[in-house]
Amino acid sequence: MNHPSKVIIIGAGIAGLASAIRLAVQGFAVEVYEKNAFPGGKLHHFEEKGFSFDAGPSLFTQPENIEELFTLAGEPITEYLPYHQLPVSCNYFYEDGTFVQAFADKDLFAKELAEKLGEKKSSLLAYLKRSENIYNRIGRIFLNFSLHKKNTLVKAPVWKAILATRWQYLFKSMHQVNAAHFSNPKTVQLFDRYATYNGSNPYQAPGMLSLIPHLEHNEGSFYPKGGMISITKALYRLCLKKGVNFYFNSPVERIIETEGKAVGIVVNEQNVYADIIVSNMDVYFTHKHLLRNPSKAKKILKQERSSSAMIFYWGINHTFPSLDLHNIFFTNDYKIEFDHLFRFKKIYKDPTIYINITSKCEPGIQAPPGKENWFVMINVPANTGQNWEANREQARSAIIQKLNRLLNTDIASLIETEQVADPVSIEAATASYMGSLYGTSSNSKTAAFFRHPNFSRSIKALYFVGGSVHPGGGIPLCLKSAKIMSEIVTTDFKKERHS
Repeated sequence: MNHPSKVIIIGAGIAGLASAIRLAVQGFAVEVYEKNAFPGGKLHHFEEKGFSFDAGPSLFTQPENIEELFTLAGEPITEYLPYHQLPVSCNYFYEDGTFVQAFADKDLFAKELAEKLGEKKSSLLAYLKRSENIYNRIGRIFLNFSLHKKNTLVKAPVWKAILATRWQYLFKSMHQVNAAHFSNPKTVQLFDRYATYNGSNPYQAPGMLSLIPHLEHNEGSFYPKGGMISITKALYRLCLKKGVNFYFNSPVERIIETEGKAVGIVVNEQNVYADIIVSNMDVYFTHKHLLRNPSKAKKILKQERSSSAMIFYWGINHTFPSLDLHNIFFTNDYKIEFDHLFRFKKIYKDPTIYINITSKCEPGIQAPPGKENWFVMINVPANTGQNWEANREQARSAIIQKLNRLLNTDIASLIETEQVADPVSIEAATASYMGSLYGTSSNSKTAAFFRHPNFSRSIKALYFVGGSVHPGGGIPLCLKSAKIMSEIVTTDFKKERHS
C-alpha cells in the first residue's frame, strides 16, 4: 500500500475493535466512531458497592480468535489478556434435585452423566466426536468464509462439506438429533440449551447446531483474568498500540453515499470522509437510519429475530459452594418455555435461569470478601411492545422462587445491590434492534445462508461486521465476521488499485 487509505468504523463493539486491528495492521489509517463513552458494545461492565459486573457476554471460548489478532499485530497476548481454562464448564440443576457437573475432562464428564443420568459413557464421547466432525467439515466453512462471494467456492471446499452433511443435520431439529442420541431427557435438555448460544429454539433450529457443544466440550471454556471486560480492554489497548483513533460520544448520523459508493459519514453535524466505511452497528439500523433506506431495512425484518435477555445484576451477601462460574437451573418443560419465547412472545412462568459468578474465579476481587456477584439471566422474547415493567416483576419473582427451592435459601434477603437489563434497555445501550442479542435467529434450515453479507452489494466501499451479519452473534462469531470482512476489503482494494 503506497499511502494509508482511510477507514471509518462505526461502532466500537468487539467486532469493530477486531476490524480496527486487522485493518490497521494492513496499513490503513483507522478511525472508530462510537456513540457511547466507552468501547466494547455489549461487552462492558460496571461496579456498584464493591461488586464488579460484566454486563454482557459471559462465556469465553475459542481464545485463538483473539490470539490471532495479537499475532497479526506482533504483540504478546499474555501482557494484555492472561486467561486460563476452566476445569468445569457448567453446573446444572434440575427441579427433582439432580445436580450435574460438566467437567472439561471428557472422561470425567462421561462418568458424571453415567452416574447421575444413566447415560452410557460411550454416548457422550460419540456425540462430542460427531460434534467435532460437523464443526471441522462444515462449520469451519460457514463460519470462516463469506457465503456471498463466488470465490468462496474456490477457496473453501464447500461442495465437499455439503456432501459430508448428513440429512438429519438439515432436516431434523437440534432437539430431534439430541433425543435420538441420548436416553435421558435431562441429557437431551442439557445439549438442547446450546441453541440459545445464538438465540434460537432447539425444537426448530436445524440439527447442524449440534456443532456448538464442540466449542465448549472439545476445545474448552476459559476465564480471562479480570472478567470478560478484560477482553474489551485488551483489544482497545491493542487498537491504540496500532495507531487507531477513537471518537467516543459520537453517534454517527448518516453514511454519505455518492454515485453508488460510500465516501464518508455525518457525525456531530460534520462530514468526515474516508475510502472505506465499516458498520459495526446492527444492520437493520444501518439501513434504516444511516443509509435512509427503510425498504431495505424492512426486508431484513422478514427474518425472525433472535431471543433477547432479562438480566438481574445482584450483589449477594453470601457464598454458595455448590455454584461455580457458570450455572444453569433448568425449567421442567423446555418445549413450553421455547413456545413462549418464539410463538407467544412471552416470558414463561418457570424460566430456565443462568447465573454467572466471576467472584468464583477471583474471590475478594470481583466481589467483597464473603460475598458474590451474580449475573442472573433468563431468555426472553425480542421486544414487540410487551409490558417490560410488569415482565420484570414477574421474572424477578419467578427467579427468586425457583432459586429458593433449588438452593434451599432466601435469595431476596441476600440481595445488597440490584440493576436490571431488558430488551428495551439492551436496544438503547447497544442499538440491537428489538433487543435481539444475535440479530436473526437460526430457527430455519436456511438461516445461515440468509444472514446479511459482510459487504454491500449495491454500495461500493461499504462493509458490515458484528452479530447481526454473517456468520452470527456471540464473541467468537463477531471476531470471525471481522476476519471475513477484512479479507474481502483486502481483495476489493487490490482489484481497485489494479483497475
